Amino acid sequence: MISIRQRKGVKTTEVSEDYAAREANVKLENKLPSGCASRRLWKLLSFTVGGTVALCIGLLTSVYLATLHENDLWFSNIKEVEREISFRTECGLYYSYYKQMLQAPTLMQGFHGLIYDNKTESMRTINLLQRMNIYQEVFLSILYRVLPIQKYLEPVYFYIYTLFGLQAIYVTALYVTSWLLSGTWLSGLLAAFWYVTNRIDTTRVEFTIPLRENWALPFFAIQIAAITYFLRPNLQPLSERLTLLAIFISTFLFSLTWQFNQFMMLMQALVLFTLDSLDMLPAVKATWLYGIQMTGLLLVCILQFFNSMILGSLLISFNLSVLIARKLQKNLKTGSFLNRLGKLLLHLFAVLCLTLFLNSIIKKILNLKSDEHIFKFLKAKFGFGATRDFDANLYLCEEAFGLLPFNTFGRLSDTLLFYAYIFVLCITVIAALAVAFHNLSDSKSQQSTGQTGKCTIILKPETAYNLIHTILFGFLALSTMRMKYLWTSHMCVFASFGLCSPEIWELLLKSIHLYKPKRICIMRYSVPILILLYLCYKFWPGMMDELSELREFYDPDTVELMNWINSNTPRKAVFAGSMQLLAGVKLCTGRTLTNHPHYEDNSLRERTKAVYQIYAKRSPEDVHALLRSFGTDYVILEDSICYERRHQRGCRLRDLLDVANGHMMDGPGENDPDLKLAGHPRFCEEIKRNLPPYTAYFTRVFQNKTFHVYKLSRNKFPDCLHPSCELTNQAAPQCPLIPELPPVSSVLVPNCPVRVPLLIVRNQGTSY
Repeated sequence: MISIRQRKGVKTTEVSEDYAAREANVKLENKLPSGCASRRLWKLLSFTVGGTVALCIGLLTSVYLATLHENDLWFSNIKEVEREISFRTECGLYYSYYKQMLQAPTLMQGFHGLIYDNKTESMRTINLLQRMNIYQEVFLSILYRVLPIQKYLEPVYFYIYTLFGLQAIYVTALYVTSWLLSGTWLSGLLAAFWYVTNRIDTTRVEFTIPLRENWALPFFAIQIAAITYFLRPNLQPLSERLTLLAIFISTFLFSLTWQFNQFMMLMQALVLFTLDSLDMLPAVKATWLYGIQMTGLLLVCILQFFNSMILGSLLISFNLSVLIARKLQKNLKTGSFLNRLGKLLLHLFAVLCLTLFLNSIIKKILNLKSDEHIFKFLKAKFGFGATRDFDANLYLCEEAFGLLPFNTFGRLSDTLLFYAYIFVLCITVIAALAVAFHNLSDSKSQQSTGQTGKCTIILKPETAYNLIHTILFGFLALSTMRMKYLWTSHMCVFASFGLCSPEIWELLLKSIHLYKPKRICIMRYSVPILILLYLCYKFWPGMMDELSELREFYDPDTVELMNWINSNTPRKAVFAGSMQLLAGVKLCTGRTLTNHPHYEDNSLRERTKAVYQIYAKRSPEDVHALLRSFGTDYVILEDSICYERRHQRGCRLRDLLDVANGHMMDGPGENDPDLKLAGHPRFCEEIKRNLPPYTAYFTRVFQNKTFHVYKLSRNKFPDCLHPSCELTNQAAPQCPLIPELPPVSSVLVPNCPVRVPLLIVRNQGTSY
């Protein structure tokens, strides 16, 4: 399909004020002249230098990634159709709506086309703003229309430069978070260097530009930075309000730009719940954050025309359950250690049961099934029984949804990131366990008598938040490789913070009886500087070589296919095929699709499984009936799927279809005993032999080394057949006026050696 070739020619309980004074003893500022003016001048100078470095490193990262994208594809020199093909799979689908908005005569017509779309799914009108997270494409298209830049910047460049600009914001937010945690901007610089040198594992923006996560993660990083600052003790009221506003805006934008927002924020809610339960976070601040999450998500729900998947999310149910359980369970944080531990377990059980109860009630009321494929996938992934469900197996067999490969840790270790991360993680986990044990052992009666000074370990709320955050997202990344980008970027922040943190070095030096304030100052600055020098020495030459390597986009077969479709098919023609390819068909040709890669809809998943029968062992009559039930005019078969070798046996698409249909899989190997031999050969293979049973229904109109396009005959078979495994006399959903179908008889159709069912249907005055 697509390839790259060388270019030719060219608290502890609630952190007390005493701790703040104690922290100041180990800061570098105290070593400066004692005058207040000198200290303010130093802070201003440090802030100016650190802020300038943050902006510069963010811009440089953005330029670096944009240059890699240009060098990989020679994007500035290839044709428009090649640029669009480079937006692979769902990326092309999302970009097509940006293109659609720009091509609309007016903005209102563009909005109308998105709200009443009948080209993304044939024979259906759907609201794209409700179904998909594409407000960013709408916003960019409006900006491009309004700003006077049309003469100087092509639409595609405005789009991709916006995404690369967001990467500058992303890196700057990571830098600021590390700076806030450690107290020195040197930590932020190290985090940014680690992000860039581990680019393979921290981002994939340069080759999946329109992907939703590339829009969302910069806002997620801003939110984490704002939460880190918000959790600091003794904030001024104005600073606290402004920080809450920043948290709300970033949470809202994150939720608006990614369909998986609810699952990421559920992880955040679990972090807040853990810290609140262990008295490591002020309860009032946790309540504020719960409220912001729900408010932001509900606002997105309104903008997405009351998307039921948002209303039925676990996040809404969990946050409501936490707030209700907290009101019902009073005196949760009093009593002895065992007493409090028992109350905590009871509280956890109550929240869990209430969450499941509320979620099931909401889903029943809304009749919500859009996210059930995710839970089927999770159930099968974690060993709660094997499944033959096609959708669940489709996810299980994709590498992106598998376990994190072990070689990831080798790459992270080459930059010393993994070693530093484990070092900091071990120290902070030990500190967190000690603080949690102390908090659970301290009842309010003990605190009132002044017996709370026994715990000498300090763990600030913002540090505790980022610790639990990195642990939970680490488990998520280990279980699902696609989510590693959420973990590895925060890994850079957490490791750099720890190496520059006075608290971390104090704990370590005290544990080995080498504690001195001067040694803390030396360690927190010398270790990061040495690592920065090592990274520059080892990776700078490789980065320069990477920037000088010139390649070119090369996919002549797909280009030929798109050009043929544009030149030889009607504008209203309906195409069927693989989800990934059809996204490109919509972007490059504007033709109507039967299915597409945005898989978060139950009816679309059923439709996709029906269309994919072109790669199963089905008769030509069955396949024709299924495709025509969706109004298909042309079907595209791909050799790369029909003869797939990328996956092992059992995970090839044809194997998943065979098992779902109850048929035995091809090739040597075991089959489940209840699977049977199929009664027909594989459709995608047999159709190429041009046998009469196939030519009666399908006519080949285009082929090259990769693709085969067949035109479907129209009147060989009635459109209003139910798209099931066998031909039946049931009415299809698109024929609601048929109360009852007559018995099916068969006749011999001329020029067709097989007997075809004959059906007389009166539907709105039409006879077949």
